[in-house]
Amino acid sequence: MSNNKSNAATEEERTANFYITESYKTIRTNLQFALSATEDKKVTIVTSYEPNAGKSITTANVAITMAQTGAHVLLIDGDMRNASQHKIFSVTNTNGLSKLLSGLSKPDDTSFFRNVRANLDLLPAGPTPPNPSELLCSKNMKKLLDALREAYDYIFIDCPPVGVISDALSLLSNAPNVMMVVRQRQTRHDDIKRSVEKIRGVGGKLLGVVITDVSDSNSLFGGKYGKYGKYGKYGKYGKYDKYSAYTKSGEMHYINNNSGNAQSEGK
Repeated sequence: MSNNKSNAATEEERTANFYITESYKTIRTNLQFALSATEDKKVTIVTSYEPNAGKSITTANVAITMAQTGAHVLLIDGDMRNASQHKIFSVTNTNGLSKLLSGLSKPDDTSFFRNVRANLDLLPAGPTPPNPSELLCSKNMKKLLDALREAYDYIFIDCPPVGVISDALSLLSNAPNVMMVVRQRQTRHDDIKRSVEKIRGVGGKLLGVVITDVSDSNSLFGGKYGKYGKYGKYGKYGKYDKYSAYTKSGEMHYINNNSGNAQSEGK
């Protein structure tokens, strides 16, 4: 009996990992298409409306999935007030973005962590500075991004929530492409609308929205073993067409992201 329970649990875990991996692959594909139609085809800012939407783990997973294509990818932790990427990848945060932008360190191997996953480098946030917003829209940030664009195929920047502080909006002058993360049963439709208005109000381009913490029964893949279920309804947020004014069709996808660690399975 115990063996049967163990086998069932293992199979359920494999199925859950399949959903997660395939969801990120879908996001990766649509993100590549969305970026191909933009002027800046390399840099994507990832933000949310509120804290605890799953923004940072989603950014890490998207970066990992993009790196699995063989592209050279950089993940920057731009949330200098509440850094988390160094925790996800189990590295130190003594050096990083804040020191680079403040002129306290140089962009060398002491600031970057190389190959935290295959083809993926990490620039952590560094110590919390007194002026994060000013640093993100500074000339030093522009110079840094210009140099990094020459070195990487894709760059993802994990930024603070736009509904709480203006850091992400400050960065849009240097990198206008935005992917937004919202959490089912937490982020409200009005919050999404306000976020989009803020992003577009400063010249940002919304590439799409990722919904986290969606149950398997409501996911893109539906029931067990990947059977397709309903697509286009988003729980209490309403139907998909209500979002059509904010995102292009096909750029918003379910993702079940309940795991505590960055998922690197699959290719």
